[in-house]
Amino acid sequence: MRNAERYPFVSSDAVLGEASFRPYLPLTLSYQQSSVTASGLLDTGASVNVLPYLLGVELGYEWERQTTALNLTGNLAQYEARVVIVQAVVGQFEPVQLVFAWTQARNVPLILGQVNFFMEFNVCFYRSQLQFEIVPK
Repeated sequence: MRNAERYPFVSSDAVLGEASFRPYLPLTLSYQQSSVTASGLLDTGASVNVLPYLLGVELGYEWERQTTALNLTGNLAQYEARVVIVQAVVGQFEPVQLVFAWTQARNVPLILGQVNFFMEFNVCFYRSQLQFEIVPK
């Protein structure tokens, strides 16, 4: 890919060996005057981006002020979620606006899914090399 940045897969559990490696992308999220550096799991099977509750609080969101509700599915279906828009910076690329389902779940990773992370970035996975490349659309 032209102008792509390459990142390594990250081990989530050393006991599992190579099977534990996951594509976590370092990025900076900003909302109003707050910024947080985080790592998001690139999940091509996730319909939406998911922002864990505590990360949203750290960015300055107030649950009661977010009025657009969203129903999540799967293992997050039991949690309420609200729509929030966050500015994200990935590597040396220009900032993009990402739409997140901010969930009340506290034990979920930051998930980068189809809407709208994979609408803003093209990603090529090299699993056998434990790397992936990313480039803006």
